[in-house]
Amino acid sequence: MTKTLKAVGIALLVVLALAAVGCRTKKTPAPVTAPPVATETAPPVVAPPPTRVEPPVDFVKPEPAVTEEVLPSDIDELNRVAQQRGYIQDAFFAFDESTLSADAQSALTNSANWLKKNSSYGLLIEGHCDERGTEQYNLALGDRRANTAKEYLQTLGIDASRLRTVSYGEERPFDAGHDESAWAKNRRDHLVIIGK
Repeated sequence: MTKTLKAVGIALLVVLALAAVGCRTKKTPAPVTAPPVATETAPPVVAPPPTRVEPPVDFVKPEPAVTEEVLPSDIDELNRVAQQRGYIQDAFFAFDESTLSADAQSALTNSANWLKKNSSYGLLIEGHCDERGTEQYNLALGDRRANTAKEYLQTLGIDASRLRTVSYGEERPFDAGHDESAWAKNRRDHLVIIGK
């Protein structure tokens, strides 16, 4: 048994020696590296331009700058331009009437708006009639028409000191015809710009 024991002991020593030798010669494997990847050059990062911060805007829109219109200095030319551009508009009446229609009120409102913007001018309101009726009746009707327009302009904020009235009755017809078309043109308050 001693032989067996000796054989086992030797075998065990050989195994241990081999194991020791195997451990010493065992090399550490080299780390596996991935093949180099070709990298593209990324474009340089450019910072965005600074954002301009506007000051807070008020909720009320500012009114656009108004350029002042140069008006003719000659009063006759001013009247022609004002009538042509609709700044000053005549008010027309129905037959034998001195009450203002909606169209007449609109015309006077346009005229009042212009007068408010041009406070250095006044207005002469001429009352006119068609040829029907007596001269005295038409003068009185023209006066009522002119004063009705004056009162309406005052309600729109035009000071009475800027307004004058005159009645021409049937004396100064706009249209010399003798039919309804001509008469309709002659039943009017003609507005004339005057200096204050």
